[in-house]
Amino acid sequence: MEDFELLSEITHIERLVVNLSIRERKKLKAQFGGRRWRKLKGEARVQFPNGEIRQAELHWYEAHGIGRRKMKVKQVLD
Repeated sequence: MEDFELLSEITHIERLVVNLSIRERKKLKAQFGGRRWRKLKGEARVQFPNGEIRQAELHWYEAHGIGRRKMKVKQVLD
């Protein structure tokens, strides 16, 4: 489940891992640059390509000055 549109602000944001603990760190640095990457999770309302609107848990990577990258739905909550 990777194709979706955010319909609300992301809430309940938690940091999962930082920099050296991220398995994809080298790939993220090569593709986007940045120095200190973080993997985060949170909740938001999303709309899927079939038109379905659901509350979902999202995971993404973020770096200072780069912003969010590689966001995906990990779990549908409702």
